[in-house]
Order: sequence, then structure tokens, then C-alpha cells
Amino acid sequence: MNVGIDTFGCDHGKNGTGSYLRHLSAKLPDDGVVRYELFGSEVDRYTYSGNFRSVSVPDNIAAERFWHLFRVNAFATRSGYDAVLYVAGSRLLPRSFAVPGVAVVNELVASRAKASDWRYRRHIQKSLSRAACIVAASQAVRKDLERVGITAPVEVIHNGVDHSLFYPENRLTERLEVKPFAIKRPYFVYASRLSGPEKKHMELIKAFSLFKERTGLPHRLVLAGSESGYGDAVRKAAFSSGAASDIFITGYFPHESFPELYRNAEACLFPAVNEGVGLPVLEAMATGIPVACAKNGALPELAGAYALYFDSDSPDDVAQAMEKISTDTALRERLSSGGIEWTKRFSWEKTAAATHELLKRVVAKT
Repeated sequence: MNVGIDTFGCDHGKNGTGSYLRHLSAKLPDDGVVRYELFGSEVDRYTYSGNFRSVSVPDNIAAERFWHLFRVNAFATRSGYDAVLYVAGSRLLPRSFAVPGVAVVNELVASRAKASDWRYRRHIQKSLSRAACIVAASQAVRKDLERVGITAPVEVIHNGVDHSLFYPENRLTERLEVKPFAIKRPYFVYASRLSGPEKKHMELIKAFSLFKERTGLPHRLVLAGSESGYGDAVRKAAFSSGAASDIFITGYFPHESFPELYRNAEACLFPAVNEGVGLPVLEAMATGIPVACAKNGALPELAGAYALYFDSDSPDDVAQAMEKISTDTALRERLSSGGIEWTKRFSWEKTAAATHELLKRVVAKT
């Protein structure tokens, strides 16, 4: 049984979808039944684990869309695939499927669709409905797919946590040294791309300023994530804040350095409201720090009873959460210890095994 894995749309491992594929490809079982082959841009050969087939497509979204619309089916047939796993399933899909397609959806399609042009939005909605199956990263994603009228069968398979990287560590220092960054403790951390208003960076900056005014505590706010067109607006808001000297924007932050960033933090803050995965919340919990986050999207499903929830649209509510999580010792201990145990149920081995079995069932039905 041959299964192709599409690496297009994963930003060569740098975005959330790329991180998902890095972990998944490294953990897919080798049971002698399924042979996996990744395909995409030549540079991806060195990004992901496993057999790889290079495809010559210009490295831009327009060219990748065209190739998926008109070429991917012929490629999949020529390659002898029995099924194809489309990892960026909410972005890049063919019109229909000559080879059974399984689409991975790690985000809330409804909110993304609003930002897309209507023609491509309609194409993705139709294509997802024609997929043999959809892998949804959470129940929140599954419900969102139902709301937008997707009719394909959906199976929820949560993302995992790499517990070899994200685990508690008591050796903390006054200043975190992660080249080229030096960040003085104590600090709150928000790890997310500066990609749009739904990430709620503006509200968080306002909340942090309120927190500083009310408490006078020495905390800093670290915003760690690559920047898109929204980065300039976030930087302007931070510079204009009354707490500007205590706000640190890192830009792209190396994934392998996130465990240290989390372990040394006072808490992880996560105000984003349209998250289908919210993996940084789980990773932060696994390192043993308390988490305060929005009660939206998949976050309550993933964090359970081991996060302090707030209203992201209310800077006052977010500021109160910051104060509570930094001053209430009993709350911090409950969230930290409970979060460590809670995250043990999430692993990339489980994610890969469930995806592997699903692909075998899809092929068996054809």
C-alpha cells in the first residue's frame, strides 16, 4: 500500500502545519503494510523524515494552487499512490480526487474562509466535501466543518506533544539566554505568529499595560512568533504602550528553543480566539508552567480544567488573569501540576498511529 504525503502549504516546516508534518512524518509506524512517500519542493527533502519525491513547482501560493487544481491528480496516479494525505487540507486541494484524498484540517475553516477570496473559499469547501475523509485536529474543528456545510466523513485526531522536548525542568536562571535573545525573568510569554487581529496581540498589550499600572510588578511580556503583514501594527501598539520598555517582540523564534522559553516563564498567555489546535498551550503546560488563555475555539477542549480562562476582548479581564496567575500561589501550583499530568494523554506517537490506521481503512474501502 503506497500513500503520498503532500508537503506543499507547510512553509518548509516553519508554520504550524509544517511543525505538525515534521512530528507526524517522524512517528508514522513502519509495519510493512504502508509505504509512505512525501512529495513537494526539493528543499522539503531536508525538512521532513522519510522517502521523498521532488516536484518542480514555483515556491509561491498561486503556483501551488494551480498545480493542485490541475496537476496533482495525474502526479498521484503516475506515482502509484493508493491514497494521498493533504496536510494543508484547508489551503491546497484538487477539485476532485482521482486517488482517495485525506485532508488534514488544523484550523477553523469558517474564519479562514472569510479572509479568502470567495472563489477559492468555494473551491476549498467543495473539495473538502469530496475528500475520502478529513482529519480534524479537535472537536472544535469538526463542529466548524459541519457549520460550513462540509459533508465528508470527519475523524478527530488531536495533535501531539513532543515530551522529549517539553518537560519540567527546575534549573532556572535570572536571565534566559537563547541566542540571539537575552530575556530577563520574570516574564509572561505568548507564542504565536503576528498574523492578524484574531490573535489578539493588541488586546494583550493593553491588558499588560493595565497589569503593570495596577500591580507595579517587574514582569515583562514576550511576544514570540514570526511576523506577517500584521507585525508592524503590533510593534506600533507595543511602542505606544505605557509598558513599552517591558514588552519584547522576538520575531521568528527557533522551535527547538521554545522549551527553555516556556520553562523560564512565569506563565503562558494565549488570547487567540480562532484556534483549531492551540498547540503552544499544551507544550507550555507540559513544561510545568501555568496557562491563562481564551475560552474560545479548541482551547477549552485541549486545556481542560488546567487553564485560567479569560475574555480576550476585555483587556481588563485579561489583566485580572495576569495578576491572579502571578500572585495566587495555590492556583499556580494546581494549574502547573495538573497541566503536566493532563498533557501526558497527548503524544505524536498516538497521533501518528491513529492517522496510520485511518489511512489503511480509507484504502481498504476503495
